[in-house]
Amino acid sequence: MYGPLGALLLASALAVPGVAQAPSSTSPQDTPPAATSQQTVTPAVTPAKEGFWGRMQPFARKKWVKKQTDPINDRLTELDEVNAKNAKDIQDVNDRAQAGIRKAQEAANAASQTASAANDKAQQATSTAQGAAGHVEAINGTVNGLDQYKPITEADVVFRGGSVVLSADAKKQLDDLATTLDGQHGYILEMEAHSPLAGSAGIQSSSRLAAAIERYLVTEHEIPVYRMHAVSLGNAKDANDPDAKPIRKSTVHIRLMANSLGTQVSATAPANTTQQP
Repeated sequence: MYGPLGALLLASALAVPGVAQAPSSTSPQDTPPAATSQQTVTPAVTPAKEGFWGRMQPFARKKWVKKQTDPINDRLTELDEVNAKNAKDIQDVNDRAQAGIRKAQEAANAASQTASAANDKAQQATSTAQGAAGHVEAINGTVNGLDQYKPITEADVVFRGGSVVLSADAKKQLDDLATTLDGQHGYILEMEAHSPLAGSAGIQSSSRLAAAIERYLVTEHEIPVYRMHAVSLGNAKDANDPDAKPIRKSTVHIRLMANSLGTQVSATAPANTTQQP
């Protein structure tokens, strides 16, 4: 049924277990005596052969094992490559993220500096605006005070007898007054001329007294004529002073008045003086 070859293989398979289980027939007497020579002979090592079991058990063959493990090794190699690629991709993403963060931080710093500069400019503009507002307010105050004159100082220049000639003391008074007016603005000189004479004679006499003072201030100190305003009152008493006494001397009462442009006059103007005849 199996043929001669099949029978031979079957007999071999059955005989191998028996041979493997058979005890060794070698007795101690059969053991060759030990060699008396002092030299030790090293037996040659022969490479192991695959033998029958290597042919009967293909699992024990290296080629089969290699064949079975190669796909696994290939898969592991592929996984290593994938992991390496993923790590590289992660590193690339991290690098790009860090670059983006740095760029965003630089942009934020630049924006902060721009905002700080803009804030400084805004503060400067605010300060400038406040200064301009204060300046405008000061100008408005000055303009509003141009027609508002306040008395700074007064002086009485007395003439002897009916003469219109200025005495040395009178000239000294006018010189001191004119010195305080150098470089000043916004002032006027009000002059009220009085004479003991009655009627028109007193008015004419008082007019000549005021003209003498104006002439001296113009020629000696270059006081502008438009800053001097004189009125000739003759022997008329001050209507606002009920206790005013009758005029006994030829006198010119000078009053220095200043508006908002001439406020510095008050610091340097001389005190009230009256010349004695």
